[in-house]
Amino acid sequence: MTIRIGSLELPTGAVFAPMAGFTDASCRHLMADHGAAYTVSEMASAKAITYGDQKSVGLLRDKDPHGIYAVQLFGAEPETLGEAVRIIREKGVQFDILDINMGCPAPKITGSGAGSKLMLDPDLCGRLVRAAVAAAEGTPVTVKMRAGWDGEHLTAVEVAKQCEANGAALITVHGRTREQMYIPPISPEVIRAVKQAVSVPVLGNGDITTAEDALAMIRETGCDGVMVGRGALGNPWLFEEIRAALLGQPAPKAPTLRQKMQTLRDQIYDMCERKGEWTAMAQARSQAIHYMRGLRGAAALRRACATLSHFEDVDRLIEAVYRAQD
Repeated sequence: MTIRIGSLELPTGAVFAPMAGFTDASCRHLMADHGAAYTVSEMASAKAITYGDQKSVGLLRDKDPHGIYAVQLFGAEPETLGEAVRIIREKGVQFDILDINMGCPAPKITGSGAGSKLMLDPDLCGRLVRAAVAAAEGTPVTVKMRAGWDGEHLTAVEVAKQCEANGAALITVHGRTREQMYIPPISPEVIRAVKQAVSVPVLGNGDITTAEDALAMIRETGCDGVMVGRGALGNPWLFEEIRAALLGQPAPKAPTLRQKMQTLRDQIYDMCERKGEWTAMAQARSQAIHYMRGLRGAAALRRACATLSHFEDVDRLIEAVYRAQD
């Protein structure tokens, strides 16, 4: 199964989804090293970038990306989006793919008309893509969208057609409306309808936590591949499992508890090296919680994760994990 977007040929595997507060460089590199086809940055505001906000640019900057790397912008004004793309290119932000967020359900994003609010205006979606394509100058532009705004506005097919017509090279569809937020289940039929409506590659997204989930998504929707988000947090080995399944290879050996804890420690250490301990540890709490999934005493261990303040606390947490499993 080969996917081409622009001049890029994507390696076989699942794509790692953008998630605000999670998909920093440390997290992206971890997933790429375990077989993600490509990774996507946290979303950054196009408007903030045009106002000179360096923090927004910093979310996108990666001095040593692992594998194919996409940056994601959100916004609701075509001219502003195009200008933001030109600015990050001028500032030397390196990226292989430019993704436009049309799926975020957070009120602070939709309140500005961006994210999943765009699903109510297919024409505007097309104009946003057109502006981004013009500014990207050959870099593939992709879109991540939802099924629609709510049950009465299932606009994914119409939005996808507009995006394709204006130059989008790939479309990812999260199989829920904004109204559904993250409540299961997803609607495979919406993803299938988008796949049948456009000729560019389509990725299915939502509720993929196992390799079988990925195969089922492809089987049920006909999509070209899958994007995985929350299911991979604390479980980067999921990408190895999905890659093997897509290639028809035997499932890789499951990681040991020691391997999991070493990976947790390495990820947080890398975060501290990149951001400083104060900033990194506040963000590491939510990363660590996902590594507790399925462990004996997980509830107490998750509470311990919420108290992480210094890197040395990570070793105490790991010791508590081992004690709880005895």
